[in-house]
Amino acid sequence: MRDEYVDEFDEDYAPDDDTPPYWFPGGHLPDDARKMGLTHNVPDGALLDFAGNLDGAKPLHRITAWVLLVIFGLPVVFALMRVWYAFT
Repeated sequence: MRDEYVDEFDEDYAPDDDTPPYWFPGGHLPDDARKMGLTHNVPDGALLDFAGNLDGAKPLHRITAWVLLVIFGLPVVFALMRVWYAFT
């Protein structure tokens, strides 16, 4: 019986699917956002993509997440305060 030469380095390491790499823009959008038609090109999708790129292990990213929470939370607090003061 003849032994055939098998090249152990002859493998195809290309990805099996045609998905873009994770570092491409819009790669961190949730599936529900993609189903709604959001991409990284529209303002809401860009914000979701930006927030999806934040890493909780990095201190600057945590500070950025808290700043975003304050920026988007303060208008709600002010609206609730106006409603409260209107009825009291």
